[in-house]
Amino acid sequence: MNNLRDKIWISVIGGHRPSKNALDNAFRVGELIARNDAVLVCGGLGGVMSAAAKGAKSQDGLTIGILPNSSRNDANRYIDIPIITGLGIARNLLVVRNGDVAIAIDGNWGTLSEIALAKNLGKIVITLDSYEIDGLIFANSPEEAVKLAIENVK
Repeated sequence: MNNLRDKIWISVIGGHRPSKNALDNAFRVGELIARNDAVLVCGGLGGVMSAAAKGAKSQDGLTIGILPNSSRNDANRYIDIPIITGLGIARNLLVVRNGDVAIAIDGNWGTLSEIALAKNLGKIVITLDSYEIDGLIFANSPEEAVKLAIENVK
């Protein structure tokens, strides 16, 4: 494995109860992150997080889950490195802080908070069937989302 410090880390943020289309997009985003030898960072639980991690693992990618609670066992089964925080939703800051760039898929208030935190940190946020807010970069497909994410890493 190459040095993790040299890889692009992409935070995938999104809904806990997404639509089938959002789950499919998240899985494909995860696959493409792994195929591009990037690291997937997420909240480590269900929904978009689990689908993206599953996609990354299908391509032997590395997945990091930053968990809101205090047990590694709460991570979805596709997480390689579960990081417990005990911070509840405050862990959203750590999810976006650890990525070089973020991809938002679907989502609700938690995703919106992660988008705001990422932008406040000066991060690029790519949105795929998620919020349409000025300052975000819109993608029409998982392929475009990952391509834009990689191209926009500072």
